[in-house]
Amino acid sequence: MIYSIDKNKKEAAYMQLYKQIREDIVNGVYKFGAKLPSKRLVATETGVSVITAEHAYNLLCDEGYAESRQRSGYFVIYSAEACFPVSRNFDVTKNHSYHNVDTEFPFSVYCKTVRKVLTEYAEEVLVKSPNNGCRELRQAIASYLARSRGIKVEPRQIIIGSGAEYLYSIIVQTLGRHRGVAIEDPSYEKIRKVYIANGVECEMLKMGSDGIKSTELEKAKSTVLHVTPFNSFPSGVTATASKRSEYIRWAKERNGYIVEDDFDSEFTVSMKVADTLFSLDSEHTVYMNTFSKTIAPSVRIGYMVLPLGLLEQYEKTVGFYSCTVPMLEQYVLAELIENGDFERHINRVRRKRRNNKI
Repeated sequence: MIYSIDKNKKEAAYMQLYKQIREDIVNGVYKFGAKLPSKRLVATETGVSVITAEHAYNLLCDEGYAESRQRSGYFVIYSAEACFPVSRNFDVTKNHSYHNVDTEFPFSVYCKTVRKVLTEYAEEVLVKSPNNGCRELRQAIASYLARSRGIKVEPRQIIIGSGAEYLYSIIVQTLGRHRGVAIEDPSYEKIRKVYIANGVECEMLKMGSDGIKSTELEKAKSTVLHVTPFNSFPSGVTATASKRSEYIRWAKERNGYIVEDDFDSEFTVSMKVADTLFSLDSEHTVYMNTFSKTIAPSVRIGYMVLPLGLLEQYEKTVGFYSCTVPMLEQYVLAELIENGDFERHINRVRRKRRNNKI
């Protein structure tokens, strides 16, 4: 075991340790089922506290790389070759979503921001938006994704639209209707309806406790996989690290694409948000999210991040479409992200959920 902590880095010691152990797990240094070094050994050899080492291990457990076994230590449950169910019983028909926590964005903050935007931008809010969305919002989202989700993209890869349903149709027209779409079963019913309305054949793949069952993925004929890796509705299932790896391998083998619907992921109770599929493979993944849950249902603003290899195809097929979000709303959202109000709200809700979980 050779791990080290760089005290000159701004990154917290537990995050440095977490990343080093995760890399060894992913690269096969620790195979599936292997026991990881004890937290006391890790703490002694790296010069950190046992609490810091435990924090790193807890993150590995949260993301499905390891699991803690009472009086035995930590063991690897990640496999790049096959998916192994986590050791728990899970009813995929039950709605495990959080409904007892207030996630409403502060109205006073929103009103203050609207007034500021109207004052600073004046008549500019009446100007027609660029087709892909205004530069200010796309830049703000790019910066936010880089610091909060590990997604590093150029603003030109970000497309703004009025909610997820609109973006689903844009994805269909970009990838082509000839590609079948495989969807989680159960899943949010409107996903399937929108794809069918756009003339796409859908396959429903049964969910297990860690994501879509491997047997279902193997027999699927589609070349597009639409998944909600975090807290999938209505099952509440979050895909493990092994399952996310399997999704990516599935797309690569078929020369296909994954549509990563990252709805609600910001409100995880984990100290670290799980790695996105896009951050793991930016060539085969279309990342999308909306602000209808993080701010308000009436804020009909969504966005998708396209792989660089799809930009030309997008511009050719639907790049001429006008943006469906008014400039005022785009400027307001950009300001909320840039001044930190959006992330402060996210952090408040996450703290509430952690307290409710305890």
